[in-house]
Amino acid sequence: MAIIGLIDLRGRFVAYLSRIYMRIVLWISGVKYRVIGIENLDSNSHYIFTSNHESAFDIPLILGGLDFHIVFLAKKELKNIPILGWAMLAGRHIFIDRYNRKKAVISLRKARQSLSSNPRSLIIFPEGTRSKDGKIHQFKKGGLSIALDIGMDLVPLAVCGTGSVIAKNSFTLNKGEVELHIGKPVISKHWKDRSASELADHLRNEVLSMKKSWKESISSTV
Repeated sequence: MAIIGLIDLRGRFVAYLSRIYMRIVLWISGVKYRVIGIENLDSNSHYIFTSNHESAFDIPLILGGLDFHIVFLAKKELKNIPILGWAMLAGRHIFIDRYNRKKAVISLRKARQSLSSNPRSLIIFPEGTRSKDGKIHQFKKGGLSIALDIGMDLVPLAVCGTGSVIAKNSFTLNKGEVELHIGKPVISKHWKDRSASELADHLRNEVLSMKKSWKESISSTV
C-alpha cells in the first residue's frame, strides 16, 4: 500500500480500491443497506460531506455508498494503526491534531491547500466523535471553515441504523438494515457573509430532519 502511495501521488487509485473494498465489506456483513438521495449529487463535482457519526459501520456505508473520491478529515492517531494508517496515508487523507489547537489550525490550513491543489471530496464528522447515545450532538465549526475558504459546496449526510449494527467500543456485528440519506448541497458562496457556527447549526438541522424522516418511515412499517 505504501508503494502504491508513492506511485499514485493523488491517491485516486487507492480511493478506488477503498470503494471496492468497502462494498465487499457491506456484502460480506449481510447488512442490508440503501442509499437515498443520490440524485442530489453531481458526479463530476467535489463536495465536503458532513455526517452524523453513530458507529464504525458508518465508514463502509459512506465510502461504499458514494461513488466519489473521498478522503477523511481524521484524528492523527489513526496514522499509527497498522494497515489502516498506511492505507489512509496512501489515499492522501487529511489528519488533524484534535488536542493541540495550534497544530489543529495548521492542519486545517494544510487541508485547504491540499484540497485546492488536488481536488477531491472530504468527509467530516462535525460531532467530533461517535455518539454514545445515538443522538446527534452539536456540530463543531472547525472543519467547516475549509468550505467557506475554498468555495466547496457542502452536503449533509445522515447515517441511519448503523449504531444497532456495531455499537461503540464493540466488535460484534449485528444483522440489520441501514440507510445513508443524502441531502441537497449547501452552496458555500451563499454563506460567505455568515459565520461557520451558523453553517454548522444549519447542517445539523438538515441531518436531524433526514434522521427524523427515517425514524418515521421505520415506525410506519412496524
